[in-house]
Amino acid sequence: MGTPDPLSPVILFDGVCNLCNGSVLFIIKRDPQANFRFASLQSDFGQQQLLKFNRQATLESVLLIESGKLYDKSSAALKIASKLSGVWPLLSLFRIVPKSWRDGVYTWIARNRYRWFGKREACMIPTPELKSRFIG
Repeated sequence: MGTPDPLSPVILFDGVCNLCNGSVLFIIKRDPQANFRFASLQSDFGQQQLLKFNRQATLESVLLIESGKLYDKSSAALKIASKLSGVWPLLSLFRIVPKSWRDGVYTWIARNRYRWFGKREACMIPTPELKSRFIG
């Protein structure tokens, strides 16, 4: 696994959400080229990015910053999946579904994620092997 490029896409996630942390680990396993970097939305970096993109402080969406653009909800999830190894890029076919429908399902899951998957007391601390992939 190589060192992540400082210009590589950044995924911002809810650092105390078990589903979100599981998703980060899922992405890391399917990103052998280490294309993605990660930061929790609660981190200083995450908060700075929310300000930079003029976004409300929200923990209900994974955010993807790529090439100076911010993607959220289902658009972020599908864009991330398109860059993973294996069959995951096939999920891009869901782009034909209207964004309002995709985001509706995404929002429903996001609203219930703590109840269904639980919550941590603090943000995940990456292992020494993964530390270079995390910002902040």
